[in-house]
Amino acid sequence: MDAPKLVFVGGLHRSGTTLLARCLAEHPLVGGFEGTGVPADEGQHLQSVYPPAKAYGGPGLFAFTPEAHLTESSPLVSEENARRLLADWGRHWDTTKPVLVEKSPPNLIRMRFLQALFPEAAFVVVIRHPVAVAYATSKWRRRTPIRKLLEHWVVAHELYRSDRGHLDRLLEVRFEDFVGDPEGELARVYGFVGVEARATFLDIDAQSNGRYFARWRTEEASLAGRVSHGLIRRRLGARVAAFGYSLVDLEAGGAPGEVSPSAAAEERA
Repeated sequence: MDAPKLVFVGGLHRSGTTLLARCLAEHPLVGGFEGTGVPADEGQHLQSVYPPAKAYGGPGLFAFTPEAHLTESSPLVSEENARRLLADWGRHWDTTKPVLVEKSPPNLIRMRFLQALFPEAAFVVVIRHPVAVAYATSKWRRRTPIRKLLEHWVVAHELYRSDRGHLDRLLEVRFEDFVGDPEGELARVYGFVGVEARATFLDIDAQSNGRYFARWRTEEASLAGRVSHGLIRRRLGARVAAFGYSLVDLEAGGAPGEVSPSAAAEERA
């Protein structure tokens, strides 16, 4: 029997990685983690080779620490560590399945490292609007300003952008596209990992960004909020726009680097 194909799912906390990984694991030919007892069944908590995100501050903070960014130059890259990871994760996988999925948010900035350990692996990255990610993450970071959580989104995704050209097998999924057309996006992901497409039975909320956008707009209704958001746009607006999102026209979407002309003008103001 051929060795299972490894698929690593990454994307910042609250970006939709858990939802996507669970959808994949529904497939009869795909094995994922379930009922492990660790947060969100994330593989980072089920291994003994590299530090998890919490070692660098956890959600909303880890990408600020340079040591959290792992590449093929890491001293942890070795055949022995690859075997250790497979042994650690293998205790929780159904290794009879031809495709095995590991999901952890910090995979976003560790894919080059994982590829060095597993050269045949495939990678799926989920990207979600930074305002939604920041507010969703704030439940764990109540003392961290939204501007700092937005900056973390930018820093993490810029690291990812610098890494993705080094990857042989990468698929990028926008959260907004996924919740808007789960069947279509899942078919694309299933095709990428090499299994036949099938519908998901999970409940997917197509409007899940809305409550976070509403919080942003409520804050902006005050003078202090308008000043704060204006500073955020000036500092981060162009960097966010490079990934196809806007801090002005929140619902706007497009290819990376594309925002509406009016939003782009306001972000430069």
